[in-house]
Amino acid sequence: MEHIIRTLDPREYVVLDNFLYEAIFIPEGVEPPSRDIIKRPELQVYVENFGTRNGDYALCAECEGRIVGAVWTRIMDDYGHIDDDTPSFAISLYKEYRGQGIGTALMREMLKVLKNAGFLWASLAVQKANYAVKMYKKVGFEIVGENDEEYIMVWKC
Repeated sequence: MEHIIRTLDPREYVVLDNFLYEAIFIPEGVEPPSRDIIKRPELQVYVENFGTRNGDYALCAECEGRIVGAVWTRIMDDYGHIDDDTPSFAISLYKEYRGQGIGTALMREMLKVLKNAGFLWASLAVQKANYAVKMYKKVGFEIVGENDEEYIMVWKC
């Protein structure tokens, strides 16, 4: 699928709420949660006042003039937090655009952005059952920790 990867304009940051909801991993056969779930404090850390902190970067994938995916980073105390100097990743695409290499392209471009900004590491948390684990490994993330449900992964510049 033809797509472009570009910086998300600050006026477009409102779409991050949609992609935050899309980023919630829903196992096969499980009913999706209400959209209100993104208002929980543990999820608001990903989007609240985005663009105001060190490490706040956002890219999007656009197909035929429509934003179909986003990746953003932020230094925050989230599920993938490893220290106060390392940005954590959030990424998602609308379902119909998954599995086409767009997510991989978004990740690779964001890793370039972080490297150019002088960051040495990036982190993320991912459900063990999430198919995206393979993609994260493919772009250079390594598992450094885990709990019953999630892996904590890091990328080193």
